[in-house]
Amino acid sequence: MKIEIDKNSGFCFGVMRATSTAESELEKEQPLYCLGDIVHNGQEVERLTRLGLITIDHTQLASLQNAHVLLRAHGEPPHTYEIARQNGIKIIDATCPVVLKLQQKIKQAYTTHPDAQIVIYGKIGHAEVIGLEGQTEGKAIVIENENDLSKIDFSRPIILFSQTTKSVEGFNNLVNTIKTRISNKPTDLTPNTQSSTLNSQLNSGIHFEYHDTICRNVANRIPDIKKFATQFDVILFVAGAKSSNGKVLFNECLSVNPRTYLVSSADELNPDWLKNIESIGICGATSTPKWLMETIKQKINSIL
Repeated sequence: MKIEIDKNSGFCFGVMRATSTAESELEKEQPLYCLGDIVHNGQEVERLTRLGLITIDHTQLASLQNAHVLLRAHGEPPHTYEIARQNGIKIIDATCPVVLKLQQKIKQAYTTHPDAQIVIYGKIGHAEVIGLEGQTEGKAIVIENENDLSKIDFSRPIILFSQTTKSVEGFNNLVNTIKTRISNKPTDLTPNTQSSTLNSQLNSGIHFEYHDTICRNVANRIPDIKKFATQFDVILFVAGAKSSNGKVLFNECLSVNPRTYLVSSADELNPDWLKNIESIGICGATSTPKWLMETIKQKINSIL
C-alpha cells in the first residue's frame, strides 16, 4: 500500500507564523488569550489550549483588563486596537503580513477617495473580511459573487479589492462583469497574475479601479492539489469544519477524484474507504497542521 502526504499541504506562512508566535509567547507569558480561534482547525486549537492558550470572543475582550491578547493571522479592525488601548491590554499582533498590507491599501483608498465605493470580494462575516471592512468604518460593500452586484451603484466610482484567499478566476470574472455593467457592452480582460494593481477608466467615464490582492501562496495550491489528487486511488482530505479554504480545496480534489473523503480527525476514518485499493493520498487546507496529517497516516497503517 502506497500512502503519501502532500508536501505542499499544511499551514500557509501566515498561520504558521501565528501558531509559532503563540507557542513562543506561552513559554514566557501566561495567561495568554487569543481573540477567536487561532486557526480554523479544531485539533490545532485543542493542542494550543492544552499548552495554555485561552480563546476569547470580542465580548470577552471588552471586559479584560491589563491582559496579553494575541491577534490571529486574519487581522482585526481598528476598533479592536482601540478597546485594547482603553483596557490596558498588550496586543501580540500575529496578523499575516499579506493581510496587513491589504488593510493598509483599503484604508488609503477609503481616505483618499471619499467619493468612491470600496468593494471587497470576500466571504461575508469572515474574520479577515471583518478586519478589512473596519478600515472603511464599516462602509465597504462586501460581495461574495455576481448575485451581490446589486449592492453597487454603477454610476459612481468603484475601487475593488479581494480577500486574500479568494479564487483568482472568480476575481477576474467579477472584474469582467463589473466592466460590462459600467460600459453596458462586452469587454475582454486578460487575467494578469503578475500585477497586483489594475486600473480602468471606461468609455462611460466611470472610474473603476481594481486591485488583485489574492495571496498566490494560497491560490497556487489549487492546481498543485488537483494534480496530487489524480495520482492516488483514494484521497483523504484533512480540514476543520470552519475552514473556508478547506471547503474550496476539498471540492477541487473531489472534482478530479470522486474517491475523495473529508475528515477532521483520525477518528473519522472509515475502514471501508481503504478496501481494494493500492494507494492513498493525504492532503489538507492551509489551516491543517502537518502533525494531524501524520496522525491520519499512522491510523491508516494501524487499520491495514
